[in-house]
Order: sequence, then structure tokens, then C-alpha cells
Amino acid sequence: MAISKAKKTEKVNQLAKELETSTTAIIGTFSKLTVAKDYELRKVIREAGGKYRVVKNKLAAVSSENSKVGPALKGLKGVNSVAFTSGDPVALAKVFAKWAGDNAEFQFKLGIVDGKLINVEEIKALATMPGKEEIFSKLLFLINAPAQRLVTVLNATGRDLAVVLNQGVEKEKFSAA
Repeated sequence: MAISKAKKTEKVNQLAKELETSTTAIIGTFSKLTVAKDYELRKVIREAGGKYRVVKNKLAAVSSENSKVGPALKGLKGVNSVAFTSGDPVALAKVFAKWAGDNAEFQFKLGIVDGKLINVEEIKALATMPGKEEIFSKLLFLINAPAQRLVTVLNATGRDLAVVLNQGVEKEKFSAA
């Protein structure tokens, strides 16, 4: 069934509004995807802070003209869907790759992260990277570690002296005869 021009314009405007703030998009294709699996995929992506749309190729290209993910949506062929986010690209890639690994009917095509087109292997590599929270915690540990070591060294002298004095008292080396 053909879509009216007004409906197409409405869909283009809605998708353009959603893509305007997006920095990351992952495009894939699917065959024989059931409604239940599609619902499951949408839920997984929503939990990762992203959005998922099955797109018409020409409408997606028109919708994404002024967005950072525009180059990825130009010249698409076949049945396509796009998952996009303005948040953590690693989180989106992780959940998407995990779900696609469990469901063979979905295949990645390409992606875009902060204006850089990435291929299927790079999407899978992105999915294996640590997320922002994990990177921040590792960075804080690395910043904090030298200070902890310095405090340990400074405390060691006093602690060692106390241990020696305690052993001397226990062996009655300091008794006044």
C-alpha cells in the first residue's frame, strides 16, 4: 500500500527530529524477523539508551541530511533498520551485537560513530570495548594509585617502628633491671 505524500513528510520530519541529536547509528538488515523478536530487539536497544527504527531507504536518506549520521543512511539498498543514540556508542554496540549474535536472521551492514563510517568488523570491535563507566573507573584508579602508594610508604616507617618496639616489649628487652 502506497503512503500518501503528507504521511511521508510526517515520517521524514519525525525521523529527522530523532536523528538530529544522534551521534551514533548502526544499520542492519534482517530477513524473516518475527514480531516477537523485533519487539525483543527494540526493548534491548531502548534499555541501552537508543532507538530503533525500520526505515524506508529514500525516506531515511532525506531525513538524515542535516545530521551526524547522514552519511551512513545514504544509498541504502534492501530492507534496512537503524539503531541510533546520542549516548554511549559502546553500550549500543554491545547490546546490539549480543542480540544479533543470538539471532542469525539479523546482519550488520555498517555504522557511524561521531561522523566516522565503520564497517561490520569495527562494529564488533566497538562492542568488545569497555563502556564509558568502566573506562572512567579505570582512569580514576590510575590517578589515585600513586597517591595511595605514597601514603603507604610514608606510613611504613611509623608502622615498622611500632612493630619493632612491640616485639622488644614482648621479649622484655626494655625492662629495667
